[in-house]
Parts: sequence; C-alpha cells; structure tokens
Amino acid sequence: MNVVHNFNSPARTLAAVLAACCVFVSFSARADSDKDGPFGFDHRLHYDNSGIWARKYQLAVEFGLVAGATGVALYEGSESRVGNVAWKTMDSMLITAGIVQVAKPVFSRARPSQSDDSGKFFQGNGHRSFPSGEVAHVAAAVTPALMEYGQEHPWLYATSGTLLVYDSVARMKTRGHWLSDVIGGAAVGAGTGYFMENREKSVIVSALPGGVFVGYSKRW
Repeated sequence: MNVVHNFNSPARTLAAVLAACCVFVSFSARADSDKDGPFGFDHRLHYDNSGIWARKYQLAVEFGLVAGATGVALYEGSESRVGNVAWKTMDSMLITAGIVQVAKPVFSRARPSQSDDSGKFFQGNGHRSFPSGEVAHVAAAVTPALMEYGQEHPWLYATSGTLLVYDSVARMKTRGHWLSDVIGGAAVGAGTGYFMENREKSVIVSALPGGVFVGYSKRW
C-alpha cells in the first residue's frame, strides 16, 4: 500500500526544530563582539566541548545514523518498505554530502573558532563553516523516515527533532559553526531527503542490474 506523503508535516517539523535552535541561542548566546554578520543573529556561544557536547558524541550521532541506514538497507534489500526507505536515506546522505562539499569551499566562511566575525565569507582555503555538513547529514538521514512513517509513528518527530537540535547546538557550542550554518545545513539535508523520498526507487538501487538489491535477510 502506497503512503501519500504530506509535505506540510515534515516542513512544519523542520520549522519547529529550527525555531527551537533560535530560542536556545536567544537564551544561551553571548556576543563576543558586535560583528554579527549579514544575518544579525550569529553570536558565538560559550565554548563547551565537555559532557554531552563533546565532539565524540557529535560524531557518534552522525556515524550512527549512517551505519544504521546502511545496515538496514543491506539487510532488508530494496523490495520491502523499510528497505526501500533505507536505500533512499543512503541516497539522501550521499547527495547531501556532495552538495555540502561543493558549497563549503565556494562560500569559504570562517568558523567561530577562527574568527569572532560571522561575516567573513569567501576567505579561501581552510574556511569551511557554511553550511554545516554534520547537521545536513542528520537532516538528510531522518527526513525520508519522517515522510514515510511519521504519521503512523508520531514519536519519530520528537526523536528526529531531538537529534537535529542536539547536533545543531553541539556544533555551535564547540564553535564549529554559526547558527546560520546549521540552519543552512538542515535545509540542504531536509530538502534532499524530501526529493529522494518522493522518488519511486532509490538512485543507487536503480543503477544496479534489474534495479533490485536482494537483502541478506532474503538470501539466508
């Protein structure tokens, strides 16, 4: 049975997540200077690379989502509903990674760890703040599942939103990104995930002979 996707639900969820980021920053940010860049809200947060904000946990979220989607895709194959979503999630993350890797050197924005001026775009090699690749990958990973299963399992919205808010705030607390970086990354990831989920088949699977990947669960 085909599930009719409602764009408004994922869009409202993403908007709520980004709004939560803005509210957090409004209470937690401290301006180190008046150089807030072109958007006027890119204050640096207090630096914190300890506890739940530690870099190792940020990486655990990103790589955990990648490993989870890959594992489900390989185990289930492309013919089951959950397997098809997993393959589309892999599409979403791979294409998002490509977009981010092109955008970062183009905008070449200085990170908060490199400057207190968030308006420093086009700084050349070594400046890769915009957009946030990790936040983009998280958004790309959760969007296909939200679109496919969100209405059936509303708890997915809370879980996905928590992961996205956590990673966004963590990247700002460790001064890897500005708020506009994480918003841009979330938009790239969610947009790519939406486009991939609306395809009938995964791009990766479509390139295989016969357009099918038989999962390990069916080979045993």
